[in-house]
Amino acid sequence: MVGINDINPFAKFDIGIGAIGNALMLFLIVCVIFGLFGWLLYWRITSKQYRFTIPLYKSINGINYLQSTYRARSIPISKAGDNLWFVKGIKRYIAPATKTDAPNRFPHEEREDGEWINFELSTVNEAQTLAGVKFIHQDMRTQRVATGQILEQRLINKGFWEKYKDMIIHVIFYLITMICMVVIFWQWGGITEQISALVSQLGNLIKEINSLECVGGKTVGIVPAIAFLMFGRRK
Repeated sequence: MVGINDINPFAKFDIGIGAIGNALMLFLIVCVIFGLFGWLLYWRITSKQYRFTIPLYKSINGINYLQSTYRARSIPISKAGDNLWFVKGIKRYIAPATKTDAPNRFPHEEREDGEWINFELSTVNEAQTLAGVKFIHQDMRTQRVATGQILEQRLINKGFWEKYKDMIIHVIFYLITMICMVVIFWQWGGITEQISALVSQLGNLIKEINSLECVGGKTVGIVPAIAFLMFGRRK
């Protein structure tokens, strides 16, 4: 007959390296499980945050070639609703794009000076080269200077706790959770044994109650009181 201990995978966990060795091995298994779970959760959250796709083109001999495709997310930089886009992979901050060729897809072209230009079905760099001029967007240059100052104040000069507080809090949370899971799994065997003994005693009690016989129309033992409490009727 299948008992409660048979469905507990950790009840008979023993690899022959002693109690401490078994505990350490169990802790390692829990760490691996929580590590995989944390990685999947991080990947899911990151994929939702980086929802903007940026295909980057570069003009070669008048023809745009796709260099790479990046993912970006929006980062607020002020309480007035201003934000920047952070490009994953190359760790670059750019102005929010407005020209798109698909939902959440914003093509950019890398100009000769390395600046990214958000375009619509035309090559901005090639048109400027053929015209023999280099168009300078004064607002863009001003925004780039202001962006550098903002990033220096908000991102570069951060303290240790401001930089790593989220990572430290997550690490502490996972460590406490893993330790609690190890303790629960380690004590699960004793808990199941006690439950099995309790179930066995209840079974024996039920058998003894069923074996009682009625003598002279009255039930022997404690059954009359139980029967009166359970099945008594009001007169």
